[in-house]
Amino acid sequence: MVGEAIRERFPVFRDKVYVNSCSQGALSDAVRAAYEEYLDGWDANGAEWDHWVERSESIRGRFAQLLSVQADEVAIQTSVSAAVSAFVSALDFGGERNRIVISENEFPTVGQIAHAQELRGAEVVHVEPRPEAYAAAVDERTALVCSTFVSFRTGNVHDVETIYSIAREHGALMLVDAYQGAGAVPLRAPAAADVVVGGTVKYLLASAGLAYMYVGEEVRGRLPTQTGWFADENIFEMQIARYRPHRTARRYDAGTPPVPSIYGGLAGIDLILQAGVPQIRDHVGGLVGRLIDGASELGATVVAPEGEGPLVCIRSINAPALVAALGAEEIVTSERDSNLRVSLHLYNTEEDVDAVLAALARHRTLVA
Repeated sequence: MVGEAIRERFPVFRDKVYVNSCSQGALSDAVRAAYEEYLDGWDANGAEWDHWVERSESIRGRFAQLLSVQADEVAIQTSVSAAVSAFVSALDFGGERNRIVISENEFPTVGQIAHAQELRGAEVVHVEPRPEAYAAAVDERTALVCSTFVSFRTGNVHDVETIYSIAREHGALMLVDAYQGAGAVPLRAPAAADVVVGGTVKYLLASAGLAYMYVGEEVRGRLPTQTGWFADENIFEMQIARYRPHRTARRYDAGTPPVPSIYGGLAGIDLILQAGVPQIRDHVGGLVGRLIDGASELGATVVAPEGEGPLVCIRSINAPALVAALGAEEIVTSERDSNLRVSLHLYNTEEDVDAVLAALARHRTLVA
């Protein structure tokens, strides 16, 4: 279900035009009920460890379904920062293959963690987010290639499959940050990278504190030094005598799972899987086209997204003021890099787009 068929499940639309899923997905009745289920069970039964572990395995399976992989290829983490840090802890930057190539459109998580590896001998190279630029920078010295799936700055959908082929050609690993796309744009993880990370805050319609990490075969054979007891071969053995990581992607798990966030995460991702990501992509694509055409008619400068992504950026002479002006009219947006960001999802409608366009016309002096 998309558009009007699912809209009533998100109370924010009773009095707001919510077009800010790139910052936080709207709260559904299902996610609120899931948190209440968690609290009720804790209150009634105290420690529900068996059930909580089962919930953790359930979300692993849902993430696997989203990414078109097997559950044993998915690790559960608390954030993309934690997931990426665990991944790079399994890499050696002390030899000749020490280069990390990242795009200029990466979210701070990836850029900052990449540069932190300079303390371990890495060399970090920034490139434009085009396959040709990656091809010019990636060589036999490259250990890791990083690309965001959908840029939080521009809304562009990066050609991660082509970039991955460049990385493989030179024997480098590939990391894709899918946070701004997964749930709104189809992504088959094995075709995109050796490692794909993301979380539930945005298009998966849940809260902070829960992230996923697809781990390809080559990376599953490596040994992360950033770990936790849920990454052990047998977590309930409670042994402390040696490092014995799980043979599957679970070796990249961490400590105690984020149980409350898992309850909400299951409810959120189930809404996405029930609607179908291809159907969401098609629905959102129509809305994005309507927004781009309408903004162009107003004479606005649109950072037109390449690919079928959900995020559109519109130039502004004072983006914070424009966000505030729209907010005063109950239209929720966000801004980055002098751009107004309008992000559409399965619950948005043509009426939402038209409301944004009418507001931009009223505040035309703030639009570049």
